[in-house]
Amino acid sequence: MKLRRQRGVAVITALLLTTLAVTIVARLFWQQQVQVRSMENQRLQLQTRWIVRGALDLSRLVLYQDFLDSPNFTQAGGVWATPLEETRLDDYIERERAEAENFNATLSGKMIDAQSRYNLANLAVNHVIAPEQVKVFERLLTNLRLDPSLAQAVADQVANAQVALPPAPATAQKLIDLLRVEDLLTVSGFTPAMVEQLRDFVIILPKRDTELNVNTVSPELMAAMVESLSLSEAAALVNNRKRTYYLRLTDFDDLPQIKGKLVAKHGIKSSYFLAYSRVRLDRAALDTQSLLERAPNGITTVAWIREN
Repeated sequence: MKLRRQRGVAVITALLLTTLAVTIVARLFWQQQVQVRSMENQRLQLQTRWIVRGALDLSRLVLYQDFLDSPNFTQAGGVWATPLEETRLDDYIERERAEAENFNATLSGKMIDAQSRYNLANLAVNHVIAPEQVKVFERLLTNLRLDPSLAQAVADQVANAQVALPPAPATAQKLIDLLRVEDLLTVSGFTPAMVEQLRDFVIILPKRDTELNVNTVSPELMAAMVESLSLSEAAALVNNRKRTYYLRLTDFDDLPQIKGKLVAKHGIKSSYFLAYSRVRLDRAALDTQSLLERAPNGITTVAWIREN
C-alpha cells in the first residue's frame, strides 16, 4: 500500500512538473511572439513615415512645377490641385517577394491652398487687434450661420496671447495661442460642432497679415472679404472663375461687383499649401497633414507635419 501511494505521488509530481514546464515554454513562446509582433509594428510604422517623406517630396516637386508654369498667380485648376487617388506602391517598386506574400501598400493624398482659408492670425498684428479683420471674420461667421460676436472673442485671445504679460497668480486663466483650428474650443462660446463647421474655412498660419487668394477662396469667404457683397454674388463670381481665373489683381478689383467696395487684403498668388496623405502598409496606417511654404523663388519647405 505504501509503495503504491509513493508511486501515485510520483506520477502526480511528474504531471505537475510537466504542466509547469509546458506553461513556462508556452509563456516564453508567447513573449517571443509579442516581441516579434512589436518589432514588426515598429518596422511598419517606420516604413510608413518614410513613405510620407517621399509623398512630401513629391508634393514639393509638384508645387515647384506649378511655380514654373505660373509664377505670378495660383489658380484652383493648377497641377497642384490634382489629387492622388489611392495607388498601390508595389506597382512601382521592384522587390523580391516571398511565396504567398501579401504586400499591401497604398498611398493617396491631395493638396489644398491654405490661403483659400481665413488666417485667424490676421485678427491681431504686432499685438494689436485689426478691426477690419474682425469685420471679415464676423461676416464669415454670419455666412456660416454662426454667432458673429465670437469674432471679437477670438481676436482678443489672439492679441492677448501675443503680449508678454507679467506672471499671473496660479488661479488665473492661462492664455493659449491659437495653433490649430481645434484651439478655438478654448474660446468661450465655441462648441465642437461649430469648430467642425469652420474647419474648411479657417486656418492658423505661421505668418500674420497674409492675403486671401481670390482665385481659390470659397463663396462664403469671398462674400466675407468684400464688404456689401452678397453670398449669391460671390457664388456667381466663383462659378465664373471656373472658366477664367484672375491673371492680374486688377482683373478682380475692376469687376463691377467689386469696384468701389472695401476689400480685405487679397491677392492672386499663394505661398502656403496643406498637403494631406494617407499611407497603408499591411496592418499599419498613417494619416498626416502638412503645411508647405513656397518661397518667392519656388522652393518649398515643410513648416509642420501633424499625424492624425
